[in-house]
Amino acid sequence: MVALNKKTLSERDICTKYLTPAIRQAGWRQPWHFREEVFTNGRVIVRGRLTMRGERRRADYVLYHKPNLPLAVLEAKDNNHKLGDGMPQALDYAEALDVPFAFSSNGDAFLLHDRTGTTTPVEQELPLDDFPSPDELWARYCAWKGFGEAQQQVVTQAYHTDVLGKAPRYYQRVAINRVVEAVAKGQSRLLLVMATGTGKTYTAFQIIWRLWKAGVKKRILFLADRNILVDQTRINDFKPFGSAMTKITNRQIDKSYEIYLSLYQAVTGTEEELNIYRQFSPDFFDLVVVDECHRGSAAEDSQWHDILQYFSSATHLGMTATPRETEYISNIHYFGEPVYTYSLRQGINDGFLAPYKVVRIDLDKDVTGWRPEKGKRDAHGQLIEDRIYNQSDFDRQLVLEQRTQLVARKVSEFLKGTGRHDKTIVFCEDINHAERMRSALVNENADLAADNSKYIMRMTGDSDEGKDELDNFIDPESQFPVVATTSKLLSTGVDVQTCKLIVLDRIIRSMTEFKQIIGRGTRINEDYDKRFFTIMDFRKATELFADPDFDGDPVQIYEPGPDDSPVPPDDTPPPEEGDTEYPPEDGTIVDPEPRRKYLVRDVAVTVLAERVQYLDSAGKLITESLRDYTRRNVTEEFASLDDFLRRWGQTEQKQAILQELEQQGVLLAPLAEEVGKDFDPFDLVCHVAFDQPPLTRRERAENVRKRNYFTKYGDQARAVLDALLDKYADQGVENIESLEVLRIQPLSDLGTPVELVKAFGGKEQYLQAVRELEEALYAAA
Repeated sequence: MVALNKKTLSERDICTKYLTPAIRQAGWRQPWHFREEVFTNGRVIVRGRLTMRGERRRADYVLYHKPNLPLAVLEAKDNNHKLGDGMPQALDYAEALDVPFAFSSNGDAFLLHDRTGTTTPVEQELPLDDFPSPDELWARYCAWKGFGEAQQQVVTQAYHTDVLGKAPRYYQRVAINRVVEAVAKGQSRLLLVMATGTGKTYTAFQIIWRLWKAGVKKRILFLADRNILVDQTRINDFKPFGSAMTKITNRQIDKSYEIYLSLYQAVTGTEEELNIYRQFSPDFFDLVVVDECHRGSAAEDSQWHDILQYFSSATHLGMTATPRETEYISNIHYFGEPVYTYSLRQGINDGFLAPYKVVRIDLDKDVTGWRPEKGKRDAHGQLIEDRIYNQSDFDRQLVLEQRTQLVARKVSEFLKGTGRHDKTIVFCEDINHAERMRSALVNENADLAADNSKYIMRMTGDSDEGKDELDNFIDPESQFPVVATTSKLLSTGVDVQTCKLIVLDRIIRSMTEFKQIIGRGTRINEDYDKRFFTIMDFRKATELFADPDFDGDPVQIYEPGPDDSPVPPDDTPPPEEGDTEYPPEDGTIVDPEPRRKYLVRDVAVTVLAERVQYLDSAGKLITESLRDYTRRNVTEEFASLDDFLRRWGQTEQKQAILQELEQQGVLLAPLAEEVGKDFDPFDLVCHVAFDQPPLTRRERAENVRKRNYFTKYGDQARAVLDALLDKYADQGVENIESLEVLRIQPLSDLGTPVELVKAFGGKEQYLQAVRELEEALYAAA
């Protein structure tokens, strides 16, 4: 029998023939013991209005003690690599998956890195027949964590298994396991920080389920401050609790249940007899979970704090996307440092949350202010106080009617350029402003508003009609309402999966509130073509991106000029007077009482100058020119023009190089806008990075035709190549590399894809002809 030459085997062959047998021989034989795992979705990369997915993170092996309880990762390489070449990747994955043991192998042996710090040396080589057994790794894991037998019974409690196959994402699993482990070890105050849209409620459900089933937490109180949050929780993620669960309503207490859901307003009040939570004994609950705990539970004078103090013997778990740390309120002071944090930036990079563009529009009166002439009266005849009114006054102290109309016009222009049925939320200063904005938007979209009166609706705390349509606005399958004007009602806790446009026309000073508002758009719903969203900012709210507390930067910032389309080219201070910090009993945010306002109708408002800004691959704002930025990025990857030309010539699929450049932060679409849309990405790079004179795509195509390149082919093949040249001249090289181009006019007019490929002698010959065509296109270079 001829021995295998390992050097000729692929990475997959190494896994199949050497690594998997060695792992099984060590005792990892249960179906859940190990598997290949893709644990991210790949970042959504936005190119104009088109999107693509970046590379997904994939571990060759993840080893488990039990389902959802991982212990180790193993990264495999083919035998042309050194034993430890996979270790950097293994350690990266081990950190993300929160496992202590990382292995690397090339098929000759295993290299083990012990991240617990309890063994010496930290890295050691193991023969293939000496891979650690499941019991050995579990024993080392428990010794590192300090788990005795009692703790092990808790941390090994199974997850709830969904009949539809829903499983936790990797970061949800890390969060769940860390909380359960902390509770098992006796920690009584815990904080979990997870960005909006990452599944905090599902995470809370699995935590409660496991602790409940393990018997260590028998009665649980889940607190929220919005009716819609409690109801969504009860009918969706918490549904498996069934008859063991109840919602506290009408201030009625029934002590026969085990899982209680409640608005904190439903069990507290300003008068002692309204504090019905005191009908429970202080030790009734074993676990209190506080959803959105940034909204007051940590303030020592808040009603939530009173509830937590009353049930002080219970374990308290606070959950939030935006922990508050101010002079007056501190989540960390109360709950302790977060046991786990999954940020907005992580969610966007992993492809679980939608990235976003920013359109900044500065209005002249917002920038320069407005001072009334002496004796100026408003539309109601009131004498306007003589002073300079600025952005913070508009729509609070003084209304410039033409400003409202201009904002409505720019929002409508954007929707007409992108999609008039894209779900949109317009955040206004108060109820009055939201109603005026609704009216102005109706006037700008009179055709669609006439077709359906619910096309644009005001959704504020005082509007029963708007609140009645909230479920329809949230429902992806419901076409109407499309545009919602609001003040506070939709700022948090409302899951609008298909929201594609968020308009900011109110002053936002709070980072907590800013993150919550941004979170209204971060869900991805690919079934409804929602992969990214846009923020249109009229109030400089997005300057909070520069705050070090912000953790998820936009993919593009665009500031259109006066005549430009708004569509982009391919510690917290105390609340303002009248703002409502805490909601009333039914959990609905109520806007402040109307203030006395001046209404001015005859002052013109215009859009100021344009400025376009972009972000690099790390999400930081590019401060240098786009050309300088491109030159620096390209020359970091390619030392010379010859280096770039060599790589371009050796790569069969040019699209692969273009994708690689974009993933490294080279902004090809904006560069084409600046240098010229008629140039190939190849010419853009050569021109900007290496000072080469560019040729347009059409010039390159005509140069090929002049060389009589097609003479060696038959008539039909020549016609196909000629059509491909036209396609290249119109749209670029990436559009001729796919076989799908044969299904598109004008090529589809020449025959079926099978017929066209046969004209070249077969598929391989056709693909070779395309490669030769590309060589001819770039031959002059």
